[in-house]
Amino acid sequence: MELKNAMLELIRRASTDLSPDVEAALVQAYDREDDGTPAKNVFGTIIENVKLARDASTPVCQDTGSVIMYIDFPVGHSEKVYREAAEAAAMEATKLQYLRPNAVDPITGKNSGNNVGVNAPYLHFHQWDKDEVRVRLMLKGGGSENVGAQYKLPDTTLKAGRDLKGVKKVVIDAVNKAQGQGCAPGIIGVGIGGDRVTSYALSKEQFFRKLGEPSSNPDLAALEKELYEDLNKLGIGPMGFGGKTTCLGVNIAAQHRHPATFYVAISYTCWVYRRKQMIIKGSEVTYD
Repeated sequence: MELKNAMLELIRRASTDLSPDVEAALVQAYDREDDGTPAKNVFGTIIENVKLARDASTPVCQDTGSVIMYIDFPVGHSEKVYREAAEAAAMEATKLQYLRPNAVDPITGKNSGNNVGVNAPYLHFHQWDKDEVRVRLMLKGGGSENVGAQYKLPDTTLKAGRDLKGVKKVVIDAVNKAQGQGCAPGIIGVGIGGDRVTSYALSKEQFFRKLGEPSSNPDLAALEKELYEDLNKLGIGPMGFGGKTTCLGVNIAAQHRHPATFYVAISYTCWVYRRKQMIIKGSEVTYD
């Protein structure tokens, strides 16, 4: 019961309380836009909405997203315990309206009504040698998920080769195609290498990084900076109204690939960049 309640509180915080780095990026975007423009007005409304949601402990967006958890736990712990707690927390969070019912059976079209179903919540387990548990939660919106993309390099239509220059071209192409869909400004997660599945998984895992946190790889850190600058020159702006801020951040990671393949996956999340984590050590629980 205690684990379930801790996870419930994690969900509540993610749904209703936008993280400080995201709010700061939105304020910076507001300050960057020209007075009297649609972009300035949109960012003003977004910032007001963020504050109201936090004060009232209500969802910051009507689409509360899919529940995705990455759980790191000590060797010997049972995955079943965490799965049962996560499912119970999702059910309770739906009753309390921190979550909207977002788990639909693709065969019958029936909504489970409680955010629990096959692979819902989606849980990724990893054992580690630490004596503490880390639960990272992402509430991933459906609209922004629809504008994600995957490319297979080389891409002759974009003249994108199997190198970082080619990666840059396909990321710009993906964001340009998204336009205002997916509730721009977006945060872009990029996974280079792997296969079709793991490249997407790697790209989405980048959403657990804080905005402005550069890659530990200097080449990828430089590419993140270049893409952040170039994407904000597209002029798409918040919700596609035009403006100086199309992107709030770019996080990139790479993994080894098969010699015959070169996949680049681009995951897109909207300005409602909902992710929180908690650390459980003994009886103490901390949230970030």
